[in-house]
Amino acid sequence: METKTEYKTKAVIHARHLTRVYRMGDSEVVGIDDVSLDIAPGELVVIKGNSGSGKSTLLSLIAGLDRPTSGHLTVADHDLTKTTSSGLTHFRRKVVGMVFQSFNLMPTLNVVENACLPGLLAGKSPDRIKSKAMELLDWLGLSARKNHLPAQLSGGEMQRTAIARALINDPDIILADEPTGNLDSRNGQIVVELFAQLNRKWNRTVMIATHSSIADSSATMTICLKDGKINGQTCDI
Repeated sequence: METKTEYKTKAVIHARHLTRVYRMGDSEVVGIDDVSLDIAPGELVVIKGNSGSGKSTLLSLIAGLDRPTSGHLTVADHDLTKTTSSGLTHFRRKVVGMVFQSFNLMPTLNVVENACLPGLLAGKSPDRIKSKAMELLDWLGLSARKNHLPAQLSGGEMQRTAIARALINDPDIILADEPTGNLDSRNGQIVVELFAQLNRKWNRTVMIATHSSIADSSATMTICLKDGKINGQTCDI
């Protein structure tokens, strides 16, 4: 993998009074409420909290998939509160890699094609991207499954394919939203160990949102959320 980027500021993720309010008719739902945090490069952060605590909302904001209602958010020297729509697209393709609970693989593409897709969308050389994808699939133990469609894979294999896709553009930040939620305990542990290896061996900043304790022992930092707020160091789960 490529070397980690050096940032102008010490924190790779810097948030101040971050708030996201969803308006539904005449009512409002608060996803994130006045969250401030700093995350240094190379941390493995576990975001804990029950369903509805704000974990997914926080990750979506950091990923540039959503915009805050108020507050300030800088990720890898990108001011996400001011970035244009095209700037956010560039940010998502170059800076962060996302892994989801539901895998989100393209059903008509095989494993290597799914892994290559973000690199091709970023305009990189197809030959270079395929070579990179094969390296990742080999590391993830998927070389023999490269021509299989998602429907022909186990849950663990689909999530490892999703990890290869997330890593194809060598992002410095990996964001995982309940990545073990659809896996059995064995495959869940394998996925967590892969994230830990990314963090320790390649110094990637990793954030894992989860309601379980499966990643607790790998964490270098834990954030506990309750009702959209950081709940000190007490995780009420």
